[in-house]
Amino acid sequence: MEFKNTLSFAKGLDSEDVLRPYRDEFIFPKVNGQDVIYFTGNSLGLQPKRTKKYVDDVMNDWASLAVEGHFYADKPWWDYHERLAEPLAKVVGAQPKEVSVMNTLTVNLHLLMVSFYTPDKKRFKIICEEKAFPSDQYMLQSQIRFHGFDPSEAIVEVKKREGEHAWKTEDFIAKIEEVGDELALVLIGGVNYYNGQVLDMEAITKAGKAAGAMVGWDLAHGVGNVALELHDWNVDFAAWCSYKYMNSGPGNASGVYVHERYLNRKDIPRFEGWWGTKKETRFLMKPEFEPMENADAWQVSNAPILSIAPYLASLELFEEVGMEALIRKRDKIVAYLEFILREIDKEVTSSFEIITPKERGCQLSVFLHGEGKALFNYLMDNGVIIDWREPNVIRLAPAPFYSSFEDMYRFGQILKNGILSE
Repeated sequence: MEFKNTLSFAKGLDSEDVLRPYRDEFIFPKVNGQDVIYFTGNSLGLQPKRTKKYVDDVMNDWASLAVEGHFYADKPWWDYHERLAEPLAKVVGAQPKEVSVMNTLTVNLHLLMVSFYTPDKKRFKIICEEKAFPSDQYMLQSQIRFHGFDPSEAIVEVKKREGEHAWKTEDFIAKIEEVGDELALVLIGGVNYYNGQVLDMEAITKAGKAAGAMVGWDLAHGVGNVALELHDWNVDFAAWCSYKYMNSGPGNASGVYVHERYLNRKDIPRFEGWWGTKKETRFLMKPEFEPMENADAWQVSNAPILSIAPYLASLELFEEVGMEALIRKRDKIVAYLEFILREIDKEVTSSFEIITPKERGCQLSVFLHGEGKALFNYLMDNGVIIDWREPNVIRLAPAPFYSSFEDMYRFGQILKNGILSE
């Protein structure tokens, strides 16, 4: 398709968009009385309008039933989280029994590391990407120290090539082969938070398994954004947050995936708690832990119902639309955004460098050469909600559920005016 940088063309694309009605399912903040242009779904998704009912239902059940809500609410609390497994499994390419919802992202990564990072004197190293998200770096370092190893020796970072903004798949594979039988774990962010690159998770997983290592993925920026086939890729484990592309609200519950080969086993090292033991005998208060036969065995405590309710509301939207439709819209709107950026670049003295490679999801990271934070502030003041990463990178993530092609056009005009007004 030949794009045009005109309002009429953008509106024409919106008129053809089969997901256009879903924009009205979300609540937009307003600046100067107008809906914002929201580019930070990669940080916190907008609130679905139906979320309030799901939360209100829990609050009303709590008010009218109190403790009996565990068993007699319309959606009983004691198995509330189970309702999320099937729709979430479709999003991540897993079997429902391989998925659970609990805790928050880094908490779950720590819990999963108990099971999947069991180093010895020979095989103790972990491969990750350079400059991983800080929380992942802290988590890896603390886990390594807990096991008595030195992070400077145990953590092996795969770097980008000199002068390049993206990784090469072959460099991950080469590093895995180089570390060889010293490698205990590969744990990488599947979609990089800074440059938006989608890594070849299938190829990297295959290489890690061939080296005899465990392979896990932090999918904070991947779930609800890119096509995933965790089971078929033979991934050992994964975890993700739910508040970015999955729109569940700030800090809300995390999801986990554990491959079926590790399910219903008592020999797996694991931090265990009451909610991970079998439902059938849970209230017998037996002293022995009997793991659930699914990924719920990794749960350690009651499910946080008020946190999970918004996630269930959002997953209802994903069930209605499906990842294939979201990805089709994603590819088209991101391509149009890229076109707009290149067109505006021709009209101003600044130079925009898109550092996100072609292997991408919703996000474009843009290096604003010659521009400072004043431009960022101008955009924010004019209703364009973006985020800033030093030294002068803005991240733009048009989420297909609620972003419009007209948003992309309007952003381009505001961006141009912000540069020309300096």
